[in-house]
Amino acid sequence: MSENRAPIISAEPRLPCGTAALAGVSAVSLRAKLRRLMPLHEEMRALTLAVPLLALLIVSFGVPIIALLSRAVYDPSIVNALPRTAEALQHLSAADPPGDDVFAALEADLKQDQAKGSIFEFAKSLNSRLSGARSQVLKTARLLAGGAAFSKSELVAAVPFWGEKETWSTIRGGAHGFTSFYLLSALDLRWGADGLTSVPAGEAVFLRVFARTFMVAALVTLATLALGFPLAYLISNLPPTLANLVLVLVLLPFWTSILVRTAAWTVLLQKFGLLNDALIALGIATERLELMYSRLGLVIAMTHIQLPFTLLPIYSVMRSIPPSQLRAAHSLGARPLTAFRRVYLPQALPGVMAGCLLTFILCLGYYITPALIGGASDQLISNFIANYVNVDLNWEMAAALSFMLLTFTLLLYAAFARFLGLDRFKLV
Repeated sequence: MSENRAPIISAEPRLPCGTAALAGVSAVSLRAKLRRLMPLHEEMRALTLAVPLLALLIVSFGVPIIALLSRAVYDPSIVNALPRTAEALQHLSAADPPGDDVFAALEADLKQDQAKGSIFEFAKSLNSRLSGARSQVLKTARLLAGGAAFSKSELVAAVPFWGEKETWSTIRGGAHGFTSFYLLSALDLRWGADGLTSVPAGEAVFLRVFARTFMVAALVTLATLALGFPLAYLISNLPPTLANLVLVLVLLPFWTSILVRTAAWTVLLQKFGLLNDALIALGIATERLELMYSRLGLVIAMTHIQLPFTLLPIYSVMRSIPPSQLRAAHSLGARPLTAFRRVYLPQALPGVMAGCLLTFILCLGYYITPALIGGASDQLISNFIANYVNVDLNWEMAAALSFMLLTFTLLLYAAFARFLGLDRFKLV
């Protein structure tokens, strides 16, 4: 008896062979994409956790710096004080002398500034761009205080300052909020009636100050390298207990503020101080040296303060160099100096470069030590910036000098990385 059997129907749909293979490949590629996205997900998670800190840094650190540096190129004080005059000058070319309409606008602006009490601020701002302008502006304001009107010829006869080409060239330069005056002044340049020129030799100080700042930073860097490299080598080869003790002594200056350390050096470097006493007692010097308020005393004090910053990166690299490499080089016939130069020094070079670069950049911003120990001819650019902020209240010039110092530092770092291959070195 034949038995009829019903066909078995599978619960899972059967796919053609090609479709099944394609589905398998898609699943594999999906898993690969997920694996690739996992690191990205972790990075986004880490970035999300760091967002509050980044926001705090931007608000408390980035925004104030940008606001200060922007004042190097933005100064609306002249255009705010002379709005009518600035508008009248827009219709004239730089070669055309100001006419009666410009002088009428000038008188109206000065009378308004006198009434508002802002004439002194305008006179100070114009004087920062043109020496001697403050007294002339205030003199003109006193003439106009009675309400009398002056024609162009009468005003020029009373105050010849307004008839000079340099005066109107300066006012034209400030007729817009954005200006290049302060940045050019930081380079001892200025726009005059005859175009871009150098400032007079008696006023050209900033390039010399920048050169002095970089020279002092270079001297201190070399001095700290000469002292720090042998000391780092010694510490890296000492027994751990003794090495830790020497490191504590090296880091001891960090336990006191830089002001206290600088004040201590003012005592040591005096003409009848301990250092001069020691030099004479040892027979090194026959007479007392003038170390205070001198370049030598400044370099000595800055070297003491900066020595740990040069030594620590060098020591961190030297500690990772196996001593067996030098012994192997000696066993292969290399002399000690050759082995050191060809085996040890190339491996220590990243620490040397990092320490020197760190010290050099920190020295560019020194303020307290040059102010207390350096003489009048040893003040660095930071002292001029502080003077413009605290004494002259000229924030625009301080911002311009800060901007140029930042630019020079970045250019130096880029050249250092380009020609010495800084990007190839990594601290261990």
